[in-house]
Amino acid sequence: MAKATDEGPDMVSLREVARRVVAEGIANSMSHQRVSQLAREDPDFPPVHRVGRSNSVDWHLAQSYFRSRVTQQGKRTDLGK
Repeated sequence: MAKATDEGPDMVSLREVARRVVAEGIANSMSHQRVSQLAREDPDFPPVHRVGRSNSVDWHLAQSYFRSRVTQQGKRTDLGK
């Protein structure tokens, strides 16, 4: 996983992560619910930090995560292996 830049972390909410993923063209669409699900279920997701009642993540790490993530759109995940 990538490390934060020398500038320091750019902590953003999971909602902002979803917005930036689309704005930067990493994905055509992304909901904050999907980002939250990935944060809960994917062990490769960058560390999530609690700030008040919100969750935040370093955008530098999240950007790298989403750029390198292999998607399997339409694949059912509820059937097991």
